[in-house]
Formats: sequence, C-alpha cells, structure tokens
Amino acid sequence: MKKVNIGIAGLGFGKEFLAIYKEHPNVGEIAICTRNPDTLKQVGDEFAIPQALRFQNYDDMAACKELDAIHIVTPIAEHTSQTLKALQAGKHTACTVPMATSLEDLRKIIAAKKASGKYYMMMETSLYTREYLYVKGLVDSGELGRIQYIKGDHMQNMSLDGWGDYWRGFPPFYYGTHVLAPILGLLDTRVEAVRCLGSGRVARDKAEKYGCKYAVETATFRMKDSDVVAEAHRCLFETIRQVRECFDVYGDKLSFEWEPTVDEGHTLFHGIDDYTKLHAPDSEALLPPEIRKFTRRQLINDPSQPSFIQGSGHGGSHPHLCHEFISAILEDREPAVDVYRSADITAAGICAQMSAFGDGEWVEVPDLRGEAL
Repeated sequence: MKKVNIGIAGLGFGKEFLAIYKEHPNVGEIAICTRNPDTLKQVGDEFAIPQALRFQNYDDMAACKELDAIHIVTPIAEHTSQTLKALQAGKHTACTVPMATSLEDLRKIIAAKKASGKYYMMMETSLYTREYLYVKGLVDSGELGRIQYIKGDHMQNMSLDGWGDYWRGFPPFYYGTHVLAPILGLLDTRVEAVRCLGSGRVARDKAEKYGCKYAVETATFRMKDSDVVAEAHRCLFETIRQVRECFDVYGDKLSFEWEPTVDEGHTLFHGIDDYTKLHAPDSEALLPPEIRKFTRRQLINDPSQPSFIQGSGHGGSHPHLCHEFISAILEDREPAVDVYRSADITAAGICAQMSAFGDGEWVEVPDLRGEAL
C-alpha cells in the first residue's frame, strides 16, 4: 500500500493532526517542526519521531527530500511564506486557515501551486463538521428544498489566556473562513460583492495594532448565479458570548437552525409550528477504521488548547481533513477544498474586511479562478 510522508509545521494545534497522521493507514514517515527545542523533544519523544525528522528550521523541513507533503499549522502571518516555500520545494501543501490575509498573497499561492504541479488544500474545519455534513446531505438530496436565505455567526472572545499576542486586535473578517465556508459550500457558489459594517469598539491597544476599531462586524454577500443574499457576523474581542461557529439555512421544505449553546441541540423545522430537536449524527463511517475515533471530542490530545475549548472539538472535523488531503495525493486529484475554493472563501473575508475599513462601501470580490485561467 502506497504511503505519504508528511511534515507538520507547528506543534500547538498541529499536535492534534500529528496524532491522526500517526494512525492513518496511508501515512508513512512523519516529520515535525517547531522553533522551541523543548517542545520538539517532548512531542518527538511522545510520538516516536526519528531524530532526523525533527526540525527547528522550517526551510530545512521544506527541503527534506524524504517528504511528499507539508501540513502548516503555524500563526497566520507565516501562512503565505511557508505555503510558497513548501510548493516551491515540490511538496503537496495543506495549511490551516486562513489561506492568506491579502488578495495579492492569494494570487501568489495560486501561481505557485500551478507552477509546482502539486496540490494545495486549506484545512477548513467548518466544511467537515458533523453539522455541515448532515445539512449538506439535506441540501444535496433535495429534502431542504430551495434555499431562500442563509446566515452564519463566528462569535468568539479571544481575550482569554492562551492566544498569541498576534491575535490582539486582529481584524475579524481576515479570519472569516469558518463562517463563510459553509455558506459558500451549501450554495455551491462564490461571492461577487460584499458590504460590511462595524459595530461597537475595542480598546485602544487592540484598535491601533491592526487599525481595526470594531468589536463586531456584519457582512452582507451577493452571490454569483444565485438569488440568495447571505449574511455573516464576526467578532474576536470584548463581546461576551459562548463561542459560535455556526450557520442557519432556510429552505422552502425544511430549515435548520444551529443550537444556541453547545450541546443544547439543533432545530430542524418541518413547518411553521412543527420542528424537531436533534444532534447531528457522527460522521465516522466516512473514514478509515483506524482514525474514526478522532471524530470524538474526548480524543482531543490537549484539552487545554483554547481552540478546542472554544470550538468544542471543531465538530469532529480533524480526521476528515487529514484523510481528504492524504487521499487526494494518493488518488492524484485536487482535494475537495482546492486552491481555488480556498481562495474564494478567503477572498470573501478579505473583501468584507476591506468594506468594513471603508465604512461599509460595496467591494467587488475578484474571480481568482477566472484570473488564473
């Protein structure tokens, strides 16, 4: 059985994916990379990573001829440069969200991907949660009917301990992929234009760091070849609420509303006063038996990670992301969240943030796929 040798850059959040790759039946050698020598030794010893495959320098790992692919799980500011280096080194590349924070960098990654002949995948958790997979099934089967309206929230307070300083004051829609990906996926289209308005204020130290003063941002999206207008809300600081990475979708046969608080239960509306409370079914059957257990929240390796505390395990998505990336490489095909789909999702957020900076002016979202043809 052919196997993929993969390197993981970043061992905070990245450690969770390391555990999955370690047990994936189609993964061979695994390399790890972090600047912290103590973390490198601790994680390397825990997962029995050979000394020759432990790196403190990312460039050294990218140059490692033994590796077929690299999975980047590092701070946002590193994503573009590390993605470009991996592709230019001839490695299939997966990267945590967002793909980039500028349209220029999205274009650079698309060009590098085309030049390399390798595959790129943005590891968007929200497209593999049990909730998204369940609702996507209702849409694809026709049970939900014609979508009339869809909206999403990613409400999160990152003022808690555990988040790096680079997050402080980060413009919300630069990190908008969790709320935008399900919207675009369920509508099967891309955004043509967006208008985004800011609400409230954050403290001066946050506002001055990136020049974003708003506590909450609300964006309205016009879609290509669709009569549906979508709406998304995003916040990162100084707004009190349990985290929500969610969407609601309203059809002419059924409607789905995400649970108000974690584990309360979602609502499926069959009629005006006819509804069912439910928990989305697990999606482990879609995975190889060896990694099915990782859809369960209790399998999180480091429950102190704020991403997991606030994200409730990301809906069991992690093993799906790993399996799709490895499968795409072995089957010699583009991954489901390929470079263009990743760019469409990310560009919609970038342009929403541009609109917020422009006091709510309409911003056209470029067709990056069309530009590359």
